[in-house]
Amino acid sequence: MDARPNAPRIRTPAGPARAVLFDVDGTLVDSERAHALAMVDVLTAHGHALPEGFDEQATGQPMQLLYEWLMAELGLALSYREFLDANHAAYRVRTAELAMRRGAAEAIDAVRRAGARMAVVSNAERIVLEGNLNAVGLNAIDLVSVSRNDVLRPKPDPEPYLRAAYLLEVEPAECVVVEDSVPGAMAGLAAGMRVVAWPEPHRLELAFPDGCLAGDPHDVSALLLELVSKG
Repeated sequence: MDARPNAPRIRTPAGPARAVLFDVDGTLVDSERAHALAMVDVLTAHGHALPEGFDEQATGQPMQLLYEWLMAELGLALSYREFLDANHAAYRVRTAELAMRRGAAEAIDAVRRAGARMAVVSNAERIVLEGNLNAVGLNAIDLVSVSRNDVLRPKPDPEPYLRAAYLLEVEPAECVVVEDSVPGAMAGLAAGMRVVAWPEPHRLELAFPDGCLAGDPHDVSALLLELVSKG
């Protein structure tokens, strides 16, 4: 599917939208640079450079798959646990650099104005998810959130989004997913939810699966307000 804002929208059958489920990295939080620099810090400390194609490989993928890719590319001499701990430590230092993605605050406001429920669903570990939300002031006490630690199978498996729907006490067909990554969009569709493809402005080449709705990369609030207002 063409993810540009003028692409034709393909609406999938679903009931009234009562909840919006947001991905976090790249969707609500502009964290790509911080993640890349943290990975550079880890790899440099072990004598490696960031391999070509890292950005494409990392988008929307769970850390386990990224680790396996780095092992294949670099022969990284770290266990997964060591790699995870080192990455978390390096990323924690850089959370002060984080900001909300342009248009994210307006998207959240549109959901709230429409009276819809909201959750955040991430493939990141809980410690990273909490750090992201705290850094941009989104970690409200009543915010429903699902991290990699809360499920057995990460995106593109539907389990994270189904878990969020369960916690919000809404049916999957009543949910709208907002995603900047292809694996995340696949997860939302597999969960039986409507999916808004919201790639970052510099990632418009991403080929989202058929059945997604194309969101304006700069402002998805009007589309969300349309979807949740139908309920």
